[in-house]
Amino acid sequence: MKTAIPLLCTLYLLLAACGDTDRSGFQGYVEGEYVYLAPSRAGRLEALHVRRGEDITADVLLFALEAAPERHALSEATEAVLQAEAELADMVTGRRPEEISMAEAQLSQARAEAANARATLRRNENLVRDGAVSRRELDDSRAAALATSARVAELVSQVAVYQLPARQKKIEAQQAIIRAAQARAAQAQWEFDQKEMRAPTAGLICDTLYRIGEWVPAGHPVIQLLPPENILVRFFVPESLLGGIRTGQRVLCRIDGVQDEVALTITYIAPEAEYTPPVIYSNETRSKLVFMLEACAEGPLTVQLHPGQPVSVRLP
Repeated sequence: MKTAIPLLCTLYLLLAACGDTDRSGFQGYVEGEYVYLAPSRAGRLEALHVRRGEDITADVLLFALEAAPERHALSEATEAVLQAEAELADMVTGRRPEEISMAEAQLSQARAEAANARATLRRNENLVRDGAVSRRELDDSRAAALATSARVAELVSQVAVYQLPARQKKIEAQQAIIRAAQARAAQAQWEFDQKEMRAPTAGLICDTLYRIGEWVPAGHPVIQLLPPENILVRFFVPESLLGGIRTGQRVLCRIDGVQDEVALTITYIAPEAEYTPPVIYSNETRSKLVFMLEACAEGPLTVQLHPGQPVSVRLP
């Protein structure tokens, strides 16, 4: 209770000061909504490519964590994709040209043997009538002719098979293997990419929270970034004037040391009072209520605003 008394007194003085504020002037300050950039994976900070106070553009490399395991995993996954794709290409194109050439040579030899066997059969058929060859020799020549003809048919089919791709189901199975390998490679690439971070937008590097060589836990910010569009002005308006103010309304902001006023647009009106008096509401005390408003520039700021800087805001 003792600590609450000085706070209530301070609030009361602030409300009293606000009550005396002219209708055209309100006190406020510059606020910055910072972006804290953190890696999704833990690791040792290997490189820090920016420094505090530096203005950067979008997509600039900010920092990198040690990524040797992720680099090796990515290389392995990439090689697995290449291997699976090579196996599919081999299935689609059939046997190697050397294997096909060898089968065709065997086919040519079998055809020559078949032609010789048929000629021997015809000769023995003529000689058997004259008794020059026995019936057994005729049967042997007939069997040789049939065997060589069958060998030719076998090799013709073999050459045709060598020139065909693999069966469709086997090709589809290999295609599924490739898709799985590509998914693993994409996951490995994502894991590798998480070890470095680029700026999502332009802005000011307000602080670097780790030094090179330190261990960065997952989700812990390394960079504190302030984009220019995240700079706004907060000011306070008495309750008696709140009814005439709306979002989208233009206001003028005066900054110490800057001659020209800065045009801003009201983007937010607090739904509740920022400060309340230490008494029950009444017609006498509600004039001390103030509401917080926020205003932003519609385009690039012509002057540099610094968070915490006091300003004065007025209605044009």
